Amino acid sequence: MAGGERPLQGLRALCRVLLFLSQFCILSGGESTEIPPYVMKCPSNGLCSRLPADCIDCTTNFSCIYGKPVTFDCAVKPSVTCVDQDFKSQKNFIINMTCRFCWQLPETDYECTNSTSCMTVSCPRQRYPANCTVRDHVHCLGNRTFPKMLYCNWTGGYKWSTALALSITLGGFGADRFYLGQWREGLGKLFSFGGLGIWTLIDVLLIGVGYVGPADGSLYI
Repeated sequence: MAGGERPLQGLRALCRVLLFLSQFCILSGGESTEIPPYVMKCPSNGLCSRLPADCIDCTTNFSCIYGKPVTFDCAVKPSVTCVDQDFKSQKNFIINMTCRFCWQLPETDYECTNSTSCMTVSCPRQRYPANCTVRDHVHCLGNRTFPKMLYCNWTGGYKWSTALALSITLGGFGADRFYLGQWREGLGKLFSFGGLGIWTLIDVLLIGVGYVGPADGSLYI
């Protein structure tokens, strides 16, 4: 008899657990507790006016005068909490900014992708297509991600001072050209004794003014 009551008691306990879970779902209204992805960028209980653009919704006016100060009415997104200057919780607030599109911002206000396949040392200077994204706490009109043509500005780790020193001291043996990755020119200088000194002097001038750079097209550091 005692052996038959144990399964019955276990079944009753399971029923109680299921009843508790069902009541909990009913009381919570069946709402999902999933946190929106943008909340990770939003500091909790910070100033509303300093929230990143991904955390707020603003009523913008594209007919404002370029370069002039403008104010926009904004509201925080769901699950975002912020305060005003008096540390009081608020949902609606005003943002002061300059009327301009995101692509018109100064270069310090956005970040762009880099290219290592273009030549930085060339005449005229080469450009490459980049995708730029506005920094979180900068507010502007239009798309916060935009394409832009930028000058090639990557570096491969070559030092201008090292190249110039090698050109002055060991330029007759092509050490400067070998250092810059230009092995063909380096061999030419090596077997011609620096072009009898003429090529060496020319390279000192060209490297000194930055006309001759690394073979991979990067900038000096």
